[in-house]
Amino acid sequence: MKTLQYTLPELPYANDALEPAISSHTIEYHYGKHEKAYIDNLNKLIHDTEYEDMSLEEIIEKSEGALFNNASQAWNHIFYFFTFSPEGAREPSGELRKAIELQFGSFDAFKKDFVDAGTKIFGSGWVWLACDESGKLLILQKSNAGNPLTDGLTPLLVFDVWEHAYYLDYQNRRAEALEKLWDIVDWDVVSSRYDMD
Repeated sequence: MKTLQYTLPELPYANDALEPAISSHTIEYHYGKHEKAYIDNLNKLIHDTEYEDMSLEEIIEKSEGALFNNASQAWNHIFYFFTFSPEGAREPSGELRKAIELQFGSFDAFKKDFVDAGTKIFGSGWVWLACDESGKLLILQKSNAGNPLTDGLTPLLVFDVWEHAYYLDYQNRRAEALEKLWDIVDWDVVSSRYDMD
């Protein structure tokens, strides 16, 4: 019997390591249950199909409907949770810092624009920082399972604005939940995704 293509990756930190920004209770449900369900559904949907041996990125780019939703949600959540660290760099550096300051005026102005974009998404979705091939930065609002990969862009940073991402900790205070995420973003991870070489 063939082993499952995708499994839930172990987080590089303890469930309570991101508190108070994200509680251990939210990690247990959001990552441990929601994300696991997307991965389990994805494995069922690709079994014995042309997608079975594709990378997750290829599946996202080539699929639609339930397969796209589960593949993209699985990928988005891994990207999201692996952006955080209890001890990471709290500000960008290098080329990414220069690009942010050039395009948004300052790091603080970027953070404000990013949180505003996430707060204004109607319903569930994701707010992304992505770049095009030239290195130009874009803040994108994506509903449901939306992902910059389908636009030919490189994702750099994402905040989850589905209610299950913040409701246990913040109830309906989405803007507050997004603001608190700045306390745990590891900008070394984000900056490593911005490689223009």
